[in-house]
Amino acid sequence: MTDTTHAGPPPLDPATAAGAVALLQVFRSSGSLTRAEVGERTGWARVTVNSRMDALADCGLLVEDGTVVGGRGRPATRFRLDPTRAVLLVADIGASGMRLAVCDLAGVVLRRAEVPCAIADGPATVLGLALEGLARLRDAVPGPPVWGVGLSVPGPVEAATGRVVSPPIMTGWDGVAPADTVRQWFDVPVLVENDVNAMAAGERAQCHPDVDDLLFLKVGTGVGSGVVSNGRVVRGAQGSAGDIGHTWADTPDGTPAEPRPLCRCGKTGCLEAYASGWALVDQLAAAGHPVGSVDGLLTAVRAGERYAVAAVREAGRVLGAGVAQAVSMLNPSVVVVGGQLAEADEHLLAGIRERVAARSLPLATRDLQIVRSKLDGDAGVLGLAAGIAERVMSDPDVLLAAVAR
Repeated sequence: MTDTTHAGPPPLDPATAAGAVALLQVFRSSGSLTRAEVGERTGWARVTVNSRMDALADCGLLVEDGTVVGGRGRPATRFRLDPTRAVLLVADIGASGMRLAVCDLAGVVLRRAEVPCAIADGPATVLGLALEGLARLRDAVPGPPVWGVGLSVPGPVEAATGRVVSPPIMTGWDGVAPADTVRQWFDVPVLVENDVNAMAAGERAQCHPDVDDLLFLKVGTGVGSGVVSNGRVVRGAQGSAGDIGHTWADTPDGTPAEPRPLCRCGKTGCLEAYASGWALVDQLAAAGHPVGSVDGLLTAVRAGERYAVAAVREAGRVLGAGVAQAVSMLNPSVVVVGGQLAEADEHLLAGIRERVAARSLPLATRDLQIVRSKLDGDAGVLGLAAGIAERVMSDPDVLLAAVAR
């Protein structure tokens, strides 16, 4: 097992852990504060503020951040959380590659690597690659202890158990709990997430922190979505919320209503079967335009090939019809489009906007923004970092164990 400990500040007193967690949330949402400002925001008595701030400072989570000069008396000292107190390890695993990173507690990426993989090679091979890569990255950032590991996979994850359940493209993964393997390497809290949920969390944390209701649409080899409502990722009763790619799709313009195409999930007529990367590649090959891959399709779009541009725009309309239903049901403020096909930019987004405007309720679209992701593929990494940081710093028992490392 990889060493996750570090000789550092003294551990937190169990008697003060709950108060420390409450104070952590104040600083995480507010940034730099004086003791007086903490009291104003929380309503706590001065002695409570001082004891809780001292507890966080003693365990290395709170550091001084300059002074405020003004009014009578001595300048007031400002404090902030120290994101370098510990590190988080994250692995955003896709169908053909993974992004690995070491992040600080604020989600800043300290080290990163991209590793090719084939998800169909099975959990032993793929998780082995991920964990070996994370161990190497961790060795490159000596000093701070590891407080958690976040891992995402391109398939359904049962919310209560973290098990992968009936994944369409993940041969051999059904019933696997990746956290069990992770803990053989790193004895720390583990977050296992669906890849698109992680992306939604990353977009919200890094690009739209003031947006409480957001829909993230991933359009790559497959199609999926992640839903943020009231500031939190919505997973549903079992963990399958947001699986828009396997909802019933509108038939594309000029396409016969029947027979509907077979999806990778085994059903017919799914949104993914019409408008995903693999579906477009197959459609173009059947029409005499073999592009070979999603990369080949994007190359043709950038070159202005009419057949490629037309295919992507029609895919946008099909996606837009599905998104329109989600917009009317969920009323997000922002729809963020990411994934490899989002590189087609306005060729894809124009079709989505067109159908959403035509089919969603006017009130739901009045202030709606539909934008491309700004994170260049890092949304999943940053979402995992935010998720595992939240898990560690919002639970007194988990925080106690973390600061003792």
